[in-house]
Amino acid sequence: MKNWSFLVAFLLPFYFFGQGMNPVKWEAKYNELPNNEAEIIVTATIEKGWHMYSINLNPDAGPIPTTAIFSPGSDYEIVGKPIEEGVKEEYDKMFEMKIGSFDGKAIIKQKLKRKNTKSFQTPIKIEYMVCNDKQCLPPKTIDIMLVVPAKK
Repeated sequence: MKNWSFLVAFLLPFYFFGQGMNPVKWEAKYNELPNNEAEIIVTATIEKGWHMYSINLNPDAGPIPTTAIFSPGSDYEIVGKPIEEGVKEEYDKMFEMKIGSFDGKAIIKQKLKRKNTKSFQTPIKIEYMVCNDKQCLPPKTIDIMLVVPAKK
């Protein structure tokens, strides 16, 4: 029991230190397309030395994949599935397998179809995990509320 208490006391500061780290900054923007279609572009800027995982990973394979949930609304409908840009597939030493990941920047795009021309808000929920060559931080979930302007 004494060894267990020592281990918890030793590791607890590292856990709380990891909770405060945030090597990823997120932003979302809206891009109008023809035929009442549009796309939401979510960009993650990842600090040097860190990487984040693809949205197309098998969740049972190792790391937690990035997920982007775009909720439908009364002013628009979601078209298709999110598409990622900037992913590269390479061997990950931490998980001892070939995995799709992002370094530096990740882009996730989601198409939607507008139902009217008025302004609206759309919620976006992102879950992600980042790792470097020594550690992985606990998964984080963030919420972004994107304001879409009225169509001219």
